[in-house]
Amino acid sequence: QVQLVESGGGLVQAGGSLRLSCAASGRTFSRYSMGWFRQAPGRDREFVAAIRERGGYTYYDSSVSGRSTISKDNAKNTVYLQMNSLKPEDTAVYYCAAGRPILSMMRRTQGYDYWGQGTQVTVSS
Repeated sequence: QVQLVESGGGLVQAGGSLRLSCAASGRTFSRYSMGWFRQAPGRDREFVAAIRERGGYTYYDSSVSGRSTISKDNAKNTVYLQMNSLKPEDTAVYYCAAGRPILSMMRRTQGYDYWGQGTQVTVSS
């Protein structure tokens, strides 16, 4: 069982930056791939970024590629999402997720078994 708690969301102006954190419980954090997803009102939950178990491989949605960095600190049981040059369309609730997806499922919600409660990110224009 893994419990996830996100933090770091908030209100920021367009062009600003935020760093989201996701703290995980349990001793097996290093065995899990981690993903960040987001959900805006009226829309499905969508993939943002993911990182493999030991942090060697990262994946990004095209909408955030070049503006965001996902990282994983297995010693601290924490995954981060640094987001720069934020846009109003980045406004959403951001969720972290843990799982052991195969490569083809890294960008799919179905690839993850554990989810946090989410943290709100609001970008004003």
